[in-house]
Amino acid sequence: MNFSQFLLILKARKKIISWTFLIVVGTTIAISLILPKSYTATTSLVVNYKGVDPLSGMVMQAQLMPGYMATQVDIITSHAVAVKVVQNLGLTNSPVIKQQFEEETNGAIRIEDWLADLLLRKLDVKPSRESSILDISYTGSDPQFSAAIANAFAEAYQEASLRLKVEPSQKAAGYLLTQAKSYREKLEQAQVKLSQYQQENGLTSIAENLDVENAKLNQLANQLILVQAQALDSSSRQTNANAAGDASPDISASPVIQNLKFSIAQAESKLAEAENRLGKNHPQYKAAQAEVNKLKSQLDVEVKRIGSSVGGSARIYKQNEAMLKAALAAQKQKVLDLNRSRDQLIVLQRDVETAQTAYNNVTQRLNQTSIEGKANESDISILNTAIPPDKHSSPKLLLNTLLSVILGSMLGVAFALFSEMVNRKVRSVHDISDLVDLPVLAIIQSNTSKMKTSALLPRFDKGR
Repeated sequence: MNFSQFLLILKARKKIISWTFLIVVGTTIAISLILPKSYTATTSLVVNYKGVDPLSGMVMQAQLMPGYMATQVDIITSHAVAVKVVQNLGLTNSPVIKQQFEEETNGAIRIEDWLADLLLRKLDVKPSRESSILDISYTGSDPQFSAAIANAFAEAYQEASLRLKVEPSQKAAGYLLTQAKSYREKLEQAQVKLSQYQQENGLTSIAENLDVENAKLNQLANQLILVQAQALDSSSRQTNANAAGDASPDISASPVIQNLKFSIAQAESKLAEAENRLGKNHPQYKAAQAEVNKLKSQLDVEVKRIGSSVGGSARIYKQNEAMLKAALAAQKQKVLDLNRSRDQLIVLQRDVETAQTAYNNVTQRLNQTSIEGKANESDISILNTAIPPDKHSSPKLLLNTLLSVILGSMLGVAFALFSEMVNRKVRSVHDISDLVDLPVLAIIQSNTSKMKTSALLPRFDKGR
């Protein structure tokens, strides 16, 4: 079938097309006028999502939460929110609604659940594609009722959002309170251990005590070095005094030794003079010799006494050296013990600081979570409140008429083609060629301009 044949069929079956078109369009217009009018009221909400975790306090952006807006849509269309709307508006108190409920359910379910399901059927929630705005629409036969229901769903959603926000914070506050008590006990135990250790070891300021003991240790070390030098010097002087006798510097420097040597020199001079003048057997010579021997004896005694004195100093220095060594060793041990005590004290102090830090962090988070758990402000804000619409949203007469025009035209053409297929007629030269499979030799034109020869040709059924 070519396009010219298609046009001839439409022209021949124009009655079927016209009646089909008129019936479809008329029926659509009649139904649109008969159907009850419905009114749609819309409330717009702004969702300001902060995303604060009640335990960790971490803040997450809403765009990082996949499906967040879809979750909000599910919350609005949830059965719990619908039941809250029924309760807030007091719809169960209406006698008409109660009667309808008894007729349809016979009391098999709760009236709140039944009404909630009815409201959800006519509720439509649409999130904005690139913003945080939600549109809550409700369609009903009464514009005032539709606006009231849309606003009630917005308020119930705010209450549900606040409850979902506060309940985790309240539960987290309970958990953090338990943890705060536990960390406080740990802090008290650490402080008790630190106090006991300080009392047992007599430590007040570990740094001050260590500085004092280190100063004592350095002082003893310096004294020991000085005494060791003095002991070495005294030992050398004692050895020299024992070996050199009166030639030793310590002995020769004595005034007594010097006086005795001077006296011995004078006595020896007198003895030599008496020997030359009187002879060795003279009483004066013997007296002079006895004087010399006496002085030499005194000199020997004094040399021994001074040498013994030098040796005594060396022994004293040796004793002081031994005492200082013992004191130095004891002081070193004391400093080592103090260092060990300091290390242990530092560990205990760090335990206290760690417990204090943990307790402070938990307490701070507990205070913040407790405040959040008592918050009464929702992250949901109403942008536009639903108002009763002045025009009905359905049925849409113009749209339905346009659709019926398109549908009627398509159905008319379809019925025309179907009728042509059932009762095939010759409407052009091409139809003759197709039906009898013979070439057309001539075409007889009619005298009238309104009719063509093809219309006067005899009809051929499809089966011929």
